[in-house]
Amino acid sequence: MATLEEEIALSTVVLGAGPDGLLGVEPTDKADQFLVTDSGRTVVHYKVSDQKPLGSWSVKQGQVITCPAVCSFQTGEYIVVHDNKVLRIWNNEDVNLDKVFKATLSAEVYRIHSIQGTEPVVLFKEGAVRGLEALLEEPQQKIEAVISDEEVIKWTKFFMVSKHPVLIFITEKQQQHGNYFAYVQMFNPCTLSKYTLLLGEEEKTVIKNFTASVDRKFICLMSLSSDGCIYESLIPVYPSDGEKNQKVVRSLLLKTVVSGSAQKSVALTILDQNHVAVLGPPLPASKECLSIWNIKFQTLQTSKELPQGTSGQLWYYGETLFMLHGKYLTVIPYKCEASSLAGALGKLKHSQDPGTHTIPHFVNWETSQGCEPGSQNSEQSKRILRRRKTEVSLQPEVPASTQLLLNIKKDSEKHIEIELRKFLALKQTPDFHTVVGDIVAGLLGRCKEEPSFYPRNCLMQLIQTHMLSYSLCPGLLEIALEKTDVQMLQLCLQQFPDIPESVTCTCLKIFLSIDDDSLREIDINMESVSDYNDTAQDENMEEQTGILQNGFSSEEDNCNSCDPELNQKPQDATQATTSCPVIPQRAALLNAILHSAYSEIFLLPYLKDIPAQHVTLFLQYLYFLYLKCSKNATMTLPGIHPPTLSQIMDWICLLLDANFTVVVMMPEAKRLLMNLYKFVKSQISVYSELNKIEVSFRELQKLNQEKHSRGLYSIEVLHLF
Repeated sequence: MATLEEEIALSTVVLGAGPDGLLGVEPTDKADQFLVTDSGRTVVHYKVSDQKPLGSWSVKQGQVITCPAVCSFQTGEYIVVHDNKVLRIWNNEDVNLDKVFKATLSAEVYRIHSIQGTEPVVLFKEGAVRGLEALLEEPQQKIEAVISDEEVIKWTKFFMVSKHPVLIFITEKQQQHGNYFAYVQMFNPCTLSKYTLLLGEEEKTVIKNFTASVDRKFICLMSLSSDGCIYESLIPVYPSDGEKNQKVVRSLLLKTVVSGSAQKSVALTILDQNHVAVLGPPLPASKECLSIWNIKFQTLQTSKELPQGTSGQLWYYGETLFMLHGKYLTVIPYKCEASSLAGALGKLKHSQDPGTHTIPHFVNWETSQGCEPGSQNSEQSKRILRRRKTEVSLQPEVPASTQLLLNIKKDSEKHIEIELRKFLALKQTPDFHTVVGDIVAGLLGRCKEEPSFYPRNCLMQLIQTHMLSYSLCPGLLEIALEKTDVQMLQLCLQQFPDIPESVTCTCLKIFLSIDDDSLREIDINMESVSDYNDTAQDENMEEQTGILQNGFSSEEDNCNSCDPELNQKPQDATQATTSCPVIPQRAALLNAILHSAYSEIFLLPYLKDIPAQHVTLFLQYLYFLYLKCSKNATMTLPGIHPPTLSQIMDWICLLLDANFTVVVMMPEAKRLLMNLYKFVKSQISVYSELNKIEVSFRELQKLNQEKHSRGLYSIEVLHLF
């Protein structure tokens, strides 16, 4: 069986991650240390076990790093290329990259590879390969073109085979998607072999990701295609004949490991000869997952849901997986046991077989140096061990939860956070939700006794266990409201299904009243907000030309008795409705309110206490969301878990029912109310026309049935015995 252990987030790496993720994660010559290269200007040297950077280097403003930084295992120095041709070499003592060794090359670099046992090699974009030492002797040497002008390198990997380096890279023809070629570069002797990757007869897909492993004879090349399947190709390390362009057939290895509709955020890597790790959503419209598959027995071993999304990048070193999960570079240790049918099916027994000897988890002091059996030291060791065993047996074992509750009463916030992290990493017991509730109660009790004590990080971790509810810890939301902690309020609204309507309205008041500058400084979950302002100009153009969006146009004159002032500047009115009236951070908080559960009878009285200007702002935002929905044929909003059309309409009705008398007296709300009236009237007209169409179809269906029923006859066969 394979298992995924608790993930570790390296939070400070997030600052340089671009929309397409990071450039790469590469190991150094020290264990547990890695170089992380962002998509802009920075390289960070990280020690994973400490979860902190050991060093960071950036190129000058205006320069861009174009390939991942690597470590030379021979010298311990770091190597990177910026602006495609400028190569830099430095070490830990260097502070400024602008002052380290620099070499300008004559051709653009695609990637630098470095592994144990050989010098780093440089792969150029045109397919040529050079050793680093030979390249530094003559940086401006001529670099030949190996691949054609139509080909582009898509993926590459560096191996050691029988103590000899081997480089493989995959190219694709730009104008002919699906035409892939594999190049295998040997260095001793120096030979280059080219292979054409043939698609199967039933395969008409685009390859999304490659991975490979190698033995003494073959390179096992695996690919994850856009149909969600994994294919395998075996490429010989040493070609048997002298053909320049040999052909290799790709065969199906695993079927539908990810959703075929996933356009990005998919990745594949080989863990060992029997296991592969796959990154991507398993089903359409599902959240992304990290899965480990047994390719020998075609079984899914384990999976981990990634609700914050990924960049579709997956790195593997030792027994550790690296990936971007949401905003952070995440490290996930894993274990893969020896492959067997019982293990693949999850029926492997871990009981001790009779006659076998277990490995002790303690040191046998009697066999240690200087402690031979029968000696004086041995007898003394036995007495010491007997005394320690007696002392331990007299002390009852304290449960981890009880010890944590004791620490909460007296320790510092930092120490409590460390102990809580250790506790949450333990195996969950059946009463885990009760224990989590007790821990929250202990933290909140100390908060009341000590006003300066506010263990925010601990409370956020406990909320994310999905074990809490409002009824279990009502004081949690009270202290979050008291501290105006909007991030915690948003998380509670997303997690708790039983928040009272009065508390929901109090959260809404805070979300509407807090100023924009304060919101911009808070780390708010923005999953439900996506591209709210990007298409405002397009919507404005469409509405000005009178194009109907799902039966509604803001320019449609549906009310002849409207105030003439409302029709003087339609362009300004359109612009007001197509630009989001609130900043994205406030929109994310309001979306959490829209998703919250409520009962209309209990909610309406509390909505009347919201100030009129805040009600108007909320109505403007809801109307903006409605226009965004109307633009799409599916009547949905972009983003992850966005508000639905029914939620938007329900809240518009709730706000108007509770505050119509106040809002109608406000001059600034007059145009908004007229726009709301127009879209309601237009929707009534649309539904009326749809009803007419439905009736027409029913009549046509009846006529069709009558037509087919005429002239029917049957033949009956009688068997005479």
